[in-house]
Amino acid sequence: MEHFKTFVAASSIALLTSSGASAQDQDEENGNKDYRTFTAGDIAYGQIGDSYTADLVMYLAGNQFMVIEDLISDFQGKNPDIATIYVETIPPGQIINGQLLQQGQINGEDTAQNPDLYASVNLGHLTTLATENRMTDYKVYTHNKLELMVAKGNPKEIKGAEDLGRDDLVQSHPNPQTEGIMRFYGLAMLKDLGLYDKVTGGQDCKGCWAVADKVWFTDRHHRETPQRIEDGLADVGIVWTTEVKEAVDAGRDIEGVAIAAPFNKQDEVSYAIGQITDGRNPENAATFLEYLASDAAQDIYVSYGFVPASAEELTLKPIPK
Repeated sequence: MEHFKTFVAASSIALLTSSGASAQDQDEENGNKDYRTFTAGDIAYGQIGDSYTADLVMYLAGNQFMVIEDLISDFQGKNPDIATIYVETIPPGQIINGQLLQQGQINGEDTAQNPDLYASVNLGHLTTLATENRMTDYKVYTHNKLELMVAKGNPKEIKGAEDLGRDDLVQSHPNPQTEGIMRFYGLAMLKDLGLYDKVTGGQDCKGCWAVADKVWFTDRHHRETPQRIEDGLADVGIVWTTEVKEAVDAGRDIEGVAIAAPFNKQDEVSYAIGQITDGRNPENAATFLEYLASDAAQDIYVSYGFVPASAEELTLKPIPK
């Protein structure tokens, strides 16, 4: 219940503003990896048109990108009649503002405004859809916490979040405009530590230097921050614990530095999902929502470093207004 209370409180923050997902938001190498179509064990990338035709279409908070292949493989193995599944994993603020509340484009191609399911780390996004009569119920299906990502071997000897106040570090953080990790949790952590002004420079931008040559705000942090650290362009970045685990498991020259509770927001970060009322595949969406409550689905999330949801959280309930 504490997760829920804190989560709802965080959701009162105003909706993110965003110009929507577009080609300029992508980098050439990794852009299409956030748009995947799963068909009988095969994965296709960047087939945006599948958002109009797949048997199940899901727009999900991007920081769970590493889980999706195992999750969908298990789900399709149990539900082979749902033959094609299109999954988008980008910041949920970009999704709701740029693709659900208005017609959006990915790489110059229209993307469907009516996915079957939408998930965010901000319940306020789901509440907005409820006021538009586009969503009625939701469930919390997993949790996460903040961590610092650094280069392998931790050459700068970073010990915790307090070190973000050091003058000798170049930092790479999620932008506060469209990335929920920063908007709802990272900024709160910096304020708790008395570091908000020093780290943000009072800036609210994306793909920019918040503090000249010292603090970079990314377009899409789960792609950019590990690359910037590996390329020697940054020393440290605020990420999800799960993103550190994914990078280490992939053999990248990355490691993590734990952030002590309560600064890591481990009692606040909740992932909420709901069915879009005008989605094309309501029965398939309902089947996936049921699957998320299964031991198999929860175990897959846990294997990637997520914190499981409780039985009460995994029960569908009306979106609070």
